[in-house]
Amino acid sequence: MSGHSKWSSIKHKKAANDAKRGKLFTKLIKELTIAARLGGSDADANPRLRTAINNARAQSMPNDNIEHAIKKGAGELEGADYVEVTYEGYGAGGMAVMLEALTDNKNRTVADIRHLFSKHGGNLGENNCVSWMFDRVGQIRVAAEGVEEEDVFEMAVEAGADDVAGEDDSFVVTTAVDQLENVRSALEAGGLRIEAAEIALVPQNFVKLSGGDAARALKLIDALEDNDDVQRVSANFEIDDEELKRLSA
Repeated sequence: MSGHSKWSSIKHKKAANDAKRGKLFTKLIKELTIAARLGGSDADANPRLRTAINNARAQSMPNDNIEHAIKKGAGELEGADYVEVTYEGYGAGGMAVMLEALTDNKNRTVADIRHLFSKHGGNLGENNCVSWMFDRVGQIRVAAEGVEEEDVFEMAVEAGADDVAGEDDSFVVTTAVDQLENVRSALEAGGLRIEAAEIALVPQNFVKLSGGDAARALKLIDALEDNDDVQRVSANFEIDDEELKRLSA
């Protein structure tokens, strides 16, 4: 919707200003560890690990840190035993929220998440209460400078992508989760500049928020993303661009 920012755009703008590198590294290390544990330490044979390595390198994580996390996941070094958990709930204005976490203590994590929902005007829900509103996909953000959407679309679809959409100063390429790395590699080989590539939870529809509801929604998402165990968050809300500027000031 013109004049409004949906969550994916809001998230991108927030990430560009996020200086919490320590927390970011913690999340990247967890993803490297569990990707190696679930699929092995060979990145060529483990697309999830390959994505995690590329994302870690994009954030300038030292190779020693990357290799250490992979060895922990593969059982070559001692380390925490992380498990994947999903949480669902509702925030201000009736928005749906879905998040995925990696934790070594599910009791601690669910207590923390429930507290954050309650503190910011929402409530943690039961399994499957909102998951049907989201699609789990791969997303690749391509820099738009110097390229045409038609060229990106043709290259992406030929590589196996599902869709391409313009958003701010970039193009967002959507893929099946298992095609994320194949498409990313093809786009890079074609000379496109990749800004980010990740597994994402994409809402199927959106609720428009304003005023206090918009402010509470942003605070809830900030708080959830600030939690060390949370790997990804999505919510089906949009905010008027001018109001978003005001709230972000």
